[in-house]
Amino acid sequence: MKRTITRLYDSRTDALEAAHELERMGIDDDDVSIIASNKDNWYDGKSSHDRDADGRDDRVEGMSKGAATGGVLGAGAGLLAGLGLLAVPGIGPVVAAGWIATTLTGAAAGAVAGGAVGGLVAALTDAGVPEEEAHVYSEGVRRGGTLLTVRVDDDEAPRVEAALGRYRPTDIRTRGDEYRSAGWTRFDPNATPPV
Repeated sequence: MKRTITRLYDSRTDALEAAHELERMGIDDDDVSIIASNKDNWYDGKSSHDRDADGRDDRVEGMSKGAATGGVLGAGAGLLAGLGLLAVPGIGPVVAAGWIATTLTGAAAGAVAGGAVGGLVAALTDAGVPEEEAHVYSEGVRRGGTLLTVRVDDDEAPRVEAALGRYRPTDIRTRGDEYRSAGWTRFDPNATPPV
């Protein structure tokens, strides 16, 4: 049986390094998703930036500079090669890749066609993330964080959780408490995205 493991990272580099760790562990790219706020325009949405003509996107290469293992380059060939821009209600522009991005894209198309409004909270809860946590994760992305979500078999979960923990994810309960102490109650998809 598959389990969904989700982590929020304050550092985009930490999240990308964690994604690469999953790749080294043999986790299929189809089971990994990454969603990062693009409020600082770090990703411009152009299909490729390869000024050094080495066959790799220079943005992915640049993200790895200064990282502890420098391993993001390998991940760029898989999951990160699928990065794309999406507009998520209440969050604004995000850079996303993987199955959650596909879910969000489908939800957006359904909403345009008159279907139910979904968004990141719905995508996460549909994947098995408790609703309260899904709200905190969504708010974390809204505030500039990077979300990494992976589907693994139950027997692999402890090993994957330990690996993701090495890259300094936020403590989701503590983060939720911090948000609530400042008056936040839940993610609001109708809120104006942060500037």
